[in-house]
Amino acid sequence: MSSLYLRADLALVPHEVGDVVVLSGDEARHATTVNRMRVGEHTAIGDGNGLVVRGVVTRAEARELELAVESASVHPEPSPRTVLVQALAKGDRDEMAVQTATELGVSAVIPWQAERSVSRWVGPKIAKGVERWTTIVREAAKQSIRPFVPPVGDLAELRELVRLAGETRMLVLEPGAELRLTGLVLDAADERPLVLVVGPEGGASERELEQLSAAGAKPVRLGDEVLRTSSAGPAALAVLNVALGRW
Repeated sequence: MSSLYLRADLALVPHEVGDVVVLSGDEARHATTVNRMRVGEHTAIGDGNGLVVRGVVTRAEARELELAVESASVHPEPSPRTVLVQALAKGDRDEMAVQTATELGVSAVIPWQAERSVSRWVGPKIAKGVERWTTIVREAAKQSIRPFVPPVGDLAELRELVRLAGETRMLVLEPGAELRLTGLVLDAADERPLVLVVGPEGGASERELEQLSAAGAKPVRLGDEVLRTSSAGPAALAVLNVALGRW
């Protein structure tokens, strides 16, 4: 089984053992044409919200695939949730960060228009940018066979992050911070989301760091090396996955 296919209304159709679930449209085309799924092979279909059914393909056509369900499971969302606030970056570095973070199990992604972001989303670009990231997240979740597809939030600016810092455990990745992420003690009883804030090329500005810290965010660093914005978030998520016992 090389991938997970998505059907948003899966929970609303018969999906218990012995039922037949039909996959249609682009998802079926991808399964049969791109991944070349054939009758007799095993695969999985999920709703992106924790429900996953697995079974054997009983019919495979260009725009429709049938799966005879052999197992059905509902996965609880991991707690605490981990959220990546990724600053917009030039080229495709922000998209690379979002893709890898999804593969590593991030719970949600928020695009951030930082002061030093070279890439800017304005006007129609905002909706297009969110749509692009949503597609990247969806495909990465399918590739990594994740029960949950992380939502992509609206484009945030500093004032939204300041408000979020007061409601969550926010960690701002800053190469000059005194506290290492590996030295952070996580309270297991604290179920508030863990929010990782990653700046653009050049990092967060002094004003951004001051306001976020004043709102309760903790500046942390990974190590002595300075990582690119495309790799800093995923590296920090890997550290948190170990600290939370997920790896």
